Amino acid sequence: MTTLRELARHLGLSPATVSRALNGFPEVGEKTRRRVIEASERLNYKANTTAKRLATGKSGMVGMIFRSARNLLVDPHFVDFLAGLSIGLADREIDLIIHTAPPGELLAHYKRFVASGSVDGMIVSAPEHNDERITTLHERDFPFVVHGRTADDVPYAFFDIDNDGAFASATTLLADLGHKRIALMNGPAGLAFVAQRETAFRRVLEERRINVPARFVSHDEMSEDQGFTRASALLARAAGLPPTAFICSSTLQALGVIRAATAAGLQVGSDISIIAHDDVLPHLRAEHFTPPLTVTRSPIRDAGTALAEMMVLRIAGTDPRKLQRIVPADLIVRGSTGAAPKSGGEAWLQ
Repeated sequence: MTTLRELARHLGLSPATVSRALNGFPEVGEKTRRRVIEASERLNYKANTTAKRLATGKSGMVGMIFRSARNLLVDPHFVDFLAGLSIGLADREIDLIIHTAPPGELLAHYKRFVASGSVDGMIVSAPEHNDERITTLHERDFPFVVHGRTADDVPYAFFDIDNDGAFASATTLLADLGHKRIALMNGPAGLAFVAQRETAFRRVLEERRINVPARFVSHDEMSEDQGFTRASALLARAAGLPPTAFICSSTLQALGVIRAATAAGLQVGSDISIIAHDDVLPHLRAEHFTPPLTVTRSPIRDAGTALAEMMVLRIAGTDPRKLQRIVPADLIVRGSTGAAPKSGGEAWLQ
């Protein structure tokens, strides 16, 4: 394998200049930098990691902390996000440190990571409104990127999907199909994306002058069991007329709704309609549901990949406002949605 000195000798440059070019120091001209990088790839030069870290003052690691009360490692959404993030960082020779913090100590652990210098940046996931993690990292001018955003105009780097647009289009589709009793099965209360989705849902229905009973909106962990439990209670009509349509924040919840509808003797797509947000989980393809599921679609793994790239740029000093990305979610209409049942037809609607 080619050494730094051999690479420098080949280029007719000093080892110091080659090292600075490879590590992005600004005093090295762009033409020289490109020449060095091209030669390093051609001669299969691999930097000594320890030497590189000494030269740059960087640890070569970024951190991510989550609450130990939530076992995210068994959440398929988080696992797929983590796959995109870790691969994206590994491709850039950066290690990801995953850390857990007990309930009530999350912020203290963020502060300790920042003070220790053990990581060059932090990934913040599932932001809440007025998120203290974001405030602390921003105030200390510590590099970080956020999966999601807490408001429309923020000063930090983030990758997010257009939650408002996605759930507005889903709600509009059902309203156009004649549905007037639409339930929203959302994620946990307090999270920014959950509020964005509910705001869009309520706004569309208010514009259509469609009433939303309190029982039609729920906030739970996005799991199949929670979807089944909530949908079963609504379809049992214990508190009033049941919904004719459901919008779910995940395909896992939708799977539970389908189970509940089947148990109630209802046909999905005719008796009842279902739309879900599809994170494109590899083991749970919405197009393979019976019937195929109508979705708003945006792969969560893509978010991890994009945030890895943003993290590298933030560590290098890129203005965070230049690293803000909102991507649309595609509305894909399939067999799980249909016209609202006629009120005089199915007995279960009475």
